[in-house]
Amino acid sequence: MRSFISGNDAAAAAVRLARPQVISAYPITPQTTVVERLAEFAEDGSLDAEFIHVESEHSALSAAMGASLAGVRTFTATSSQGLLYMAEVLSYAAGGRFPIVMVNANRSLALPWNIYGDQRDSLGLLDSGWIQAYAENAQEVLDLTLMAFRIAEDPAVRVPFMMNLDGFHLTHTYEVVEVPTAAQADEFLPAYDPGENQIDFEAPRSFGFSAGPEWNASFHRSHHEAMLRARAAVDRTESAFHTIFGRRYPGGTDAYRCGDAEYILVTLGSVSGLCRQVADALRENGVKAGILRLRYLRPFPDEAVHAALSSARAAAVLEKDISFGGAGTVFTNVRSAAPARLNVIGGLGGADISATQIAGIFERLQKGESGVKWL
Repeated sequence: MRSFISGNDAAAAAVRLARPQVISAYPITPQTTVVERLAEFAEDGSLDAEFIHVESEHSALSAAMGASLAGVRTFTATSSQGLLYMAEVLSYAAGGRFPIVMVNANRSLALPWNIYGDQRDSLGLLDSGWIQAYAENAQEVLDLTLMAFRIAEDPAVRVPFMMNLDGFHLTHTYEVVEVPTAAQADEFLPAYDPGENQIDFEAPRSFGFSAGPEWNASFHRSHHEAMLRARAAVDRTESAFHTIFGRRYPGGTDAYRCGDAEYILVTLGSVSGLCRQVADALRENGVKAGILRLRYLRPFPDEAVHAALSSARAAAVLEKDISFGGAGTVFTNVRSAAPARLNVIGGLGGADISATQIAGIFERLQKGESGVKWL
């Protein structure tokens, strides 16, 4: 069914199709309408779920972790300072290997106080142990959110999943979105199986325990290996998604006109569509421009990044983030996999990024500029 809905509505529609049994919610702009819609679904009976309105974001993730430990599919959502308030629980949920799905509406961090969108919130917590994906449009918001449950719950993975969408650029803008039927979603997403990671009063075990030096590293290594296995889980999930829904997704990256590109711009999120338009215009003027969109930051698609960038003359990373005193977090990750010499910081606090500015990045690449630059 085709519907004209916002990115937040698309996320809520996907969660309803996934049928979580527990939703823990604390509203924060620009995420609020996600949990508002889910509260309406729970109230009208179109979603059979326990909707828990908690007193804080910290409690929201704590409740989701407890529900997951009790053996049910769980969901929560947040944004910005709310995500930071959850930070303590993020590592608990990841280290405990609870396959919680969370939608994060990317928003700037204080101070200065700002409600508009950049990606400093999620990128600042990239090492928290969660899978992280970034949507480009409302259709992908719906599809990635639905796929997130299957990937997180994959027996070879069992790692929580943070699905990110740009605040206001996606959360509050409306697009035509293909919403699957419940029957299609049920065919795609198996019933939740908690496996052994569940409280069992007949066979008691310890959860959330301490581990000294002799055991601690083995837990983290196991977690890391599970995150790496998520790459194959993404491929399996996207293949099944294409079979059932007809839409095909390209894995960890989305390369556009990169095959013969001499200059490539690496992007993240909703700005990627405008970047492609600029690349097309530059091609008409003889500049071999390409765009590499990162869909996943964890697990990081290092092989795909290397393959796309290694033959280009120069590459730049455009991101809505800065690691103060260093470079952007996305740039640092890209540089670990392939040569990229120019890091462009833009869009902080919701500032517009124009086609002219994007074309200027390619001009800088042609001139051989490097280092961190600001739009």
